[in-house]
Amino acid sequence: MDLPASFISTIRSTFKEDGEKFLAVLPDLISETSHRWGLTGVQPVSNLSYNFVAFTKHGREDVVLKIGVPHRELTSEIAALKFFDGNGACQLLESDAERGLLLLERLKPGKMLAELEDDDERTRIAADLILRRGGVTPPLQNSFIKLSDWFDGLKKIRPHFGGGTGPFSQKFLEQVEASLPELFAVGADRDPPLLHGDFHHFNILSSERGWLVIDPKGVIGPAGYEVGPFMLNPWNSPMDRIRLERRVSIFAERLGWERESIIKWSTAHAVLSAWWDIQDGMDAGHALHCAEIFSGMKLPS
Repeated sequence: MDLPASFISTIRSTFKEDGEKFLAVLPDLISETSHRWGLTGVQPVSNLSYNFVAFTKHGREDVVLKIGVPHRELTSEIAALKFFDGNGACQLLESDAERGLLLLERLKPGKMLAELEDDDERTRIAADLILRRGGVTPPLQNSFIKLSDWFDGLKKIRPHFGGGTGPFSQKFLEQVEASLPELFAVGADRDPPLLHGDFHHFNILSSERGWLVIDPKGVIGPAGYEVGPFMLNPWNSPMDRIRLERRVSIFAERLGWERESIIKWSTAHAVLSAWWDIQDGMDAGHALHCAEIFSGMKLPS
């Protein structure tokens, strides 16, 4: 099977030695998994990135095979899909966390939310999906990623830039640092819910069961974080204050959340996303631009 050069490069750069091993065994792994789960006609999708994903058949049923380098996020994804059990999410049919294997419901028509043109409609759909899934706390919380661990990474920014803030505005970086204890304190008297963790326009697909999420990170943390990734996306489209203000208003009205909390979580995620981009040697311009807009939004008096 010929794999795209971009996919091979991404796996190697992201997973290093484990990625090389994964690429070496992938053809045999596809063959073994097909035999194990009775799959036929495995056809890779055209946009392979961090996992091998293919359309295939299980008997007469159209399904999706996903194979990834076994790591923390993939294990957490499997645990999250098991917990969601199809509620607002793609159904997990089979899995093997140790080998990085997932067999998934194929969503049809499978149109991404990003393909809709009306941004207000997209935001309302996203808000309704958050409400549909609810904020439920799962058992065995150690099976999932902790949101606090992600944000602990921001402590590395100043050491990385020799005590400075690099491309980050000192103003909004200090805003985020000051707001995080308050944001994490909300609901601290009870166990936090399970979040998707990467909730955005490319991970929300249409199906015969309505709009559903795919590819959850499986993150334990305050519910307010869920809108953060959505507010930055689609990453390949221009963002302006008017559009982002509209999203804040729709989420506040639809979810019953405070406008201040939505803005602060959006700013925090934008800074975190920019820091991840910098660490990965990528352009952080989009996330930084959004962070500037969020940090300048007027909070309720």
